Amino acid sequence: MHDQMMQQAQDFLDESEAIYALVSDLSDARMEQETGFKSWTINAILRHLHIWNMAAYWSLTEPERFHAFFREAMGGMKGQTSMRFFESDYLGGLSGAELVKTWRDFYQKMAPEFGAADPSMRVEWAGPSMSVRSSITARLMENWSHAQAIYDVLGLSRENTDRIRNIVMIGLNTYGWTFKVNGEEAPEPVPFLKLTTPSGAVWELGDDNTAERIEGLAEEFCQVVTQTRNIADTGLHVTGPNATRWMEIAQCFAGGAEKPPAPGTRSIKSG
Repeated sequence: MHDQMMQQAQDFLDESEAIYALVSDLSDARMEQETGFKSWTINAILRHLHIWNMAAYWSLTEPERFHAFFREAMGGMKGQTSMRFFESDYLGGLSGAELVKTWRDFYQKMAPEFGAADPSMRVEWAGPSMSVRSSITARLMENWSHAQAIYDVLGLSRENTDRIRNIVMIGLNTYGWTFKVNGEEAPEPVPFLKLTTPSGAVWELGDDNTAERIEGLAEEFCQVVTQTRNIADTGLHVTGPNATRWMEIAQCFAGGAEKPPAPGTRSIKSG
């Protein structure tokens, strides 16, 4: 047992608590409000986060249960049911304050277990297996990215912290994957990143390259690689053909190729 929780598990917990602060006082009507993410309601987003939190937890604690769940999920979706209908059905339509409480109780139990586990131990997932550290970092990324649609629909600017470094690293590490999933060869060199953090520090990642680089706010880089914003709706400064193509198709999450949102379609709702 570690005396201190693994940092990524603590970051996941902190990010989840930030989302909780956002939704804890919402009325049932507000929870049914459609967001800019594929018209999912806030309830649908929280159900999605909760269900895959459970799946990640089972992959750590009860691999057989994870496999059984995953087979059921894939079966449900092969039967032409969309992900969100399967998730609603699986949770018995859980919504509103009861959903918020159930989701929170679970992630508060889950984070310390991940935090105390061996970070390098392998756990099963939808694709290849991954380390415990990668698994909880992926949950952090998913929670952070899906929550953006909730901030947007509530008309709120997000106060980020430097824990988004985890998401920057996933974004950078999936450079090759982004091109592969789109059926393209990943061009070399990988662009150099010079990103300003929420705290005002500057992260420089990769080989300093004047011809291929991306500069700007770390949170905007995270928004592009998680497809919560189109590159055109950010202030990122992109130099070079490799960097330009990457930012057009960037995708740091698993699954088939997804198109980023069209320019202007994902933004903070005003009024």
